[in-house]
Amino acid sequence: MDGFSKALLEDYGSNLDEQATDYLHRVRGASRKMSALIDDLLDLSHIRASSIQKERVDLSEIARQVAGELQQGDDRRVAVEIDGGLTTRGDRRMIRILLENLLGNAWKYTSKQPDAWIRFGLETGNGKEFCVRDNGAGFNMAYADKLFSPFQRLHLDTEFEGNGIGLATVKRIVARHGGNIRAEAETGRGAAFFFTLEQ
Repeated sequence: MDGFSKALLEDYGSNLDEQATDYLHRVRGASRKMSALIDDLLDLSHIRASSIQKERVDLSEIARQVAGELQQGDDRRVAVEIDGGLTTRGDRRMIRILLENLLGNAWKYTSKQPDAWIRFGLETGNGKEFCVRDNGAGFNMAYADKLFSPFQRLHLDTEFEGNGIGLATVKRIVARHGGNIRAEAETGRGAAFFFTLEQ
């Protein structure tokens, strides 16, 4: 659909009125969103079915790579702080997906903050937990039980794009590693996601 809509716009765009052009742009947007959803659902199913290859994983290095990739795709500046020396044993590919989702969410939900910051580190207030913390949109804790279920979102698409699969994927990865995940947040004052990975 996206390809044919693009071809119509390129080849016949000058013959279309404003409403027809708008319809084609909507079709392209919807088809791209559906494609992203299918990719995320495939990731979610692969995580359930694939075997875990445990090895020593440098979470700090993966987090730096992910943060660098997020910065490359965006012209805004975000203060990102990543503690050094954070390691675990686990499946490197799955842990990268976990950090891509958590850091990607932090990046997305800080997009309306003029002085945005994101921190990834180890916190010891409730035992040793890895934590991704930000000063973004946050959410109402009354709805926190919905966070890790597929297709459940606490923000409208008009506020922040998304499909409600990312945190469900994160929870599944953490569970497959014998760990736990929880969140703390306040609307308009940021969020923190704490997780453990069994060594």
